[in-house]
Amino acid sequence: MPHVTVSQTIDAPVSEVWASWDDFANIDKFNPNLNRSFLIGNNGDTGLGATRQCDLEDGKNYIQERIVEYVPEQKVVVDIYNGTLPLKSAKAEVQMRALGPTRTELTFTMHFVPKMGLIGRMMVPMMKPQFKKLLGKLLDGNRAYIESGVVIARQAA
Repeated sequence: MPHVTVSQTIDAPVSEVWASWDDFANIDKFNPNLNRSFLIGNNGDTGLGATRQCDLEDGKNYIQERIVEYVPEQKVVVDIYNGTLPLKSAKAEVQMRALGPTRTELTFTMHFVPKMGLIGRMMVPMMKPQFKKLLGKLLDGNRAYIESGVVIARQAA
């Protein structure tokens, strides 16, 4: 399965980094690729089974996600199970590792299978750099949110 991995070091303890990702409904606070995010279903606001929708920055596309693996302050795996992107399936894995009492390594890996069979598989080399760029912006936004309190400003709809 194709995948893309990005990593970043954040000047904050694991508990603070985890808290930002564990606020599952509100990833739009630091993800510049989104217009908004919100919980869907009645599966709780975080933890195994929690579900959300993320409306993408373009105003047309969305993804729906559910937490399928949850290890507090270590790892969360999110299944992208529905949406308008050309993906047959996708999973996002966020891992955290303490590098000291006030530094955390955050690693984000996205595994994906494109739609459209052979044509989709042929598009993987073009998709990977795009995903890497989007994930890099996400991690940059997360670091700015944690280290400096920067919340992504949205234009009124």
